[in-house]
Amino acid sequence: MSDVKEFETRPADDSKAESPLAWSLHEQKSLPHASNPGIILSEKPFLGHLILRGGAIVMDEAVREVMGMALPARPLALVSDDSGERSIQWLSPDEWLVIVPGGEEFALEQKLRQSLGQSHFSIVNVGGGQTVLSLKGKASRDVLMKSISYDVHEEVFPVGKGVSTVFAKATVILRRPEEDGWELVIRRSFADYCYRWLLDAAKEYGVSVTR
Repeated sequence: MSDVKEFETRPADDSKAESPLAWSLHEQKSLPHASNPGIILSEKPFLGHLILRGGAIVMDEAVREVMGMALPARPLALVSDDSGERSIQWLSPDEWLVIVPGGEEFALEQKLRQSLGQSHFSIVNVGGGQTVLSLKGKASRDVLMKSISYDVHEEVFPVGKGVSTVFAKATVILRRPEEDGWELVIRRSFADYCYRWLLDAAKEYGVSVTR
């Protein structure tokens, strides 16, 4: 096992955590609500985000042992467990993004480090620095086409794909975990900017924001 010092980033006391969109979404008195929305926006806050780096063979063995899942077999692939709550995304030849329910990430990191032993690897908890925005609705693709240069046509961007790309003037990870749903993994510092951009881009289609 590596000798890296591990820290539980979620306090055990009653301290109130704030998501990157705490003010934008959760502190406003009212949120946009269209009667027939073409876009439904929501944040998936406080999830556990881990970046894994290392050799694909040893990392896959550890992930199978600890999570009961295999690493994505193809570049740009996104895989999820049966519940849809845990996912692994291929980011680069030796890099993967793991997202799990909030509170699981610390134990998961410990178990992976134990399984990987003295292998050459890196595990970084990045959950405090990013969040996930969910886009659903019949106009989701139209809004994305206005916001990014990457081709999001269903023949090019099927369910189970994810890419790092530029959204407006921010760097994001765009994922399509389900047929009618898209996700943006965004950095904390760009969260409000991306949210406001989406509100403006979706205005013509009708937009509702849910907590």
